Amino acid sequence: MKPARAKTPRKPLVKKGSQTNLKDPVGVYCRVRPLSFPDHECCIEVINTTTVQLHTPEGYRLIRSGDYKETQYSFKQVFGTHTTQKELFDAVASPLVDDLIHGKNGLLFTYGVTGSGKTHTMIGSPGEGGLLPRCLNMIFNSIGSFQAKRYVFKSNDRNSMDIQCEVDALLERQKREAAPIPKTPSSKRQVDPEFADMINVQEFCKAEEVDEDSVYGAFVSYFEIYNNYIYDLLEEVPFDPIKPKWNSCSTPAKNTDFVLPQSKMLREDKNHNMYVAGCTEVEVKSTEEAFEVFWRGQKKRRIANTHLNRESSRSHSVFNIKLVQAPLDADGDNVLQEKEQITISQLSLVDLAGSERTNRTKAEGNRLREAGNINQSLMTLRTCIEVLRENQMYGTNKMVPYRDSKLTHLFKNYFDGEGKVRMIVCVNPKAEDYEESLQVMRFAEVTQEVEVARPVEKVICGLTPGRRYRNQARGGPIGDELLVADVVLQSFPPLPSCEILDINDEQTLPRLIEALEKRHDLRQMMIDEFNKQANTFKALLQEFDNAVANKENYIQGKLNEKEKLISGQKIEIERLEKKNKTLEYKIEILEKTTTIYEEDKRNLQQELETQNQKLQRHFSDKRRLEARLQGMVTETSMKWQKECERRVAATQLEMQNKLWVKDEKLKQLKAIVTEPKTEKPERPSRERDREKVTQRSVSPAPVPTAPPIRVRHRRSRSAGDRWVDHKPASNVQTETVMQPHVPHAITVSVANEKALAKCEKYMLTHQELASDGEIETKLIKGDVFKTRGGGQSVQFTDIETLKQELPNGSRKRRSATVAPAQPDGTESEWTDVETRCSVAVEMRAGSQLGPGYQHHAQPKRKKP
Repeated sequence: MKPARAKTPRKPLVKKGSQTNLKDPVGVYCRVRPLSFPDHECCIEVINTTTVQLHTPEGYRLIRSGDYKETQYSFKQVFGTHTTQKELFDAVASPLVDDLIHGKNGLLFTYGVTGSGKTHTMIGSPGEGGLLPRCLNMIFNSIGSFQAKRYVFKSNDRNSMDIQCEVDALLERQKREAAPIPKTPSSKRQVDPEFADMINVQEFCKAEEVDEDSVYGAFVSYFEIYNNYIYDLLEEVPFDPIKPKWNSCSTPAKNTDFVLPQSKMLREDKNHNMYVAGCTEVEVKSTEEAFEVFWRGQKKRRIANTHLNRESSRSHSVFNIKLVQAPLDADGDNVLQEKEQITISQLSLVDLAGSERTNRTKAEGNRLREAGNINQSLMTLRTCIEVLRENQMYGTNKMVPYRDSKLTHLFKNYFDGEGKVRMIVCVNPKAEDYEESLQVMRFAEVTQEVEVARPVEKVICGLTPGRRYRNQARGGPIGDELLVADVVLQSFPPLPSCEILDINDEQTLPRLIEALEKRHDLRQMMIDEFNKQANTFKALLQEFDNAVANKENYIQGKLNEKEKLISGQKIEIERLEKKNKTLEYKIEILEKTTTIYEEDKRNLQQELETQNQKLQRHFSDKRRLEARLQGMVTETSMKWQKECERRVAATQLEMQNKLWVKDEKLKQLKAIVTEPKTEKPERPSRERDREKVTQRSVSPAPVPTAPPIRVRHRRSRSAGDRWVDHKPASNVQTETVMQPHVPHAITVSVANEKALAKCEKYMLTHQELASDGEIETKLIKGDVFKTRGGGQSVQFTDIETLKQELPNGSRKRRSATVAPAQPDGTESEWTDVETRCSVAVEMRAGSQLGPGYQHHAQPKRKKP
């Protein structure tokens, strides 16, 4: 008969919002091993059942300049140094075994530095078995009486199971038993005393609600990942004298039949589950048999002696327990030959090699290469966990690098939602492992934030429960009736003796009749009581059925309400998740905008500081300029005050001189008219005034006749400086005796910057018409200054005036048409004198010839 085949069920695709969207975080537990020597320094302290605290050891603080830091890490549960293996198993592994029996997958692995107690936690020690033997013990305590016969389930190389009928299984058993060397251990063999104490678990542990209408088959496999290669530890390799022979420590050995096995490849089945192709799977029927298989592979595992651990694991070991479950047929006699109804669940127990630092383990050669591969695979595991966490927390879709390591590639299905994941972090509290323990704690903290989807619960079949015991119960009702009849007969009164020895015996029959009547009455009463109780029981059953129906309706209504509520909550959760992602995106944009604004703010602040500095410098320059201008204003005020005083004094002197000149002229005219004399006139009446005037400006008295005067040039007050002589082209040349003359001057008609840059002084010749009709020439003088912009500016300091006048307003007399008549007849005399005088003398302040001496030669004008 061709055997039917079963496959590992894959989680079916379901619509969004179903139960499979629920996720559970990876369960991370922490176990602290006791110190090897109690007097050693401890760097890890258990705070409570969920928290541990790391503090910096003394030696590390000395290296880090006294830096002391305490860090707390939280776990799902923390197990201290006094925790037993039973307590650890009940909290961590027992739920995974229960899920395994109910058709769900599980992954349990130990993680930590070398020498932290990972292998002890997984395997245990004599007298105190670890998680692995306790898991096996719980499995076989639960399915022991429901196991299928050997070889009913048969593994193949496609990660699935073939189902054989009872006849094929019997032929397979006979074939294996007839073989000279049995390939599988027998449950009847004596337990190896080397590990007998490890599997001798005193506590009885069993899963609840095991399906009694199914049969189970347990298969185990054991392999290791060494230098990123997979090796089957249960493979029996025949002796080959050509190949080199190795022992369990990867060193050459002698007189042995074991050679280094070939590495296995990872394959993906049609359901996209990863498995080790060609790996040996052994069917086991008891805890002793399963652990014997494990122990046989454990001897082949690679361990070595390092500076930190005498038996350091040099590879990652994986022990798989595969449980096959198939329902019984409708009769409850044989396994149902339908592969769709078969479920395969798997529990993987992984003992990871410890991360280590080569400078502490003193590794070299092969040990160094092994340490590098161990650390690389653990680093890949950490990277995968971090990418998973980032994808789940931030909604990204980064590719998880499972294929970078055989370890992560093998178990990627568990992180994709194929089962529960549990991790036990083992730590050594000694101070020397502080830095390694710190890295382990950080990795555990990240792992707790990864969520794994819950697996789908699969209903095995829809057959009627209780099929297993149906045939066993056949014929049972007859025996029950006999038993009930015996009990009823014992409740009746005993019958009297029925033996009649005498024909005339008249007492035996009446006594018998009386006893039978009593029994009849008792029977009738019991029948009535039975009928009454039966009716009461029927009523109670009817009432109970109604109550159950009502409760079912009520529960169904509540379930419908809850389903609607859950559906609404899921929709609300999806909406909030979308809103959360939108808000996170907006927050990211706002953070970027804030960064840009902060950068602009810093730039503007820098620019503001620069402008403030410029403004301060401007204010300083302004204050200096104000002080300078104030000084210049003060100096100019003093200068003009002195000039005003000088001009007032000059004006006063000029007025006095005019009065004296008038007197002198009158005397001269009188002398001319009466008797001309050449003697110098005297001023007896003005002697006192003349003496006062000569104290201010001593000058000789004017002579009556105009002596010959040579042409003189007026000299500038600043003859040593270079001047710009600005004479506009429209100026009229005057015929005055005194002409302005400036040496070293640059004469220009239009002021220009080039001429100003070469000189220190500036003079502008300006002409205008006075009120009396004469031309008045003004010499406007100033100083040339250089400006900050590189140009020149002129500050005017003085004005000199040159003016021509006729003496004593004679113009007005000549312009009169009719002269007033003089009573004394002096008109002609005055006219004769006027015509005879062609020279007039005028005294002016500031003249070098005396008090304001100017000589004007005017030709005599003829009367018409």
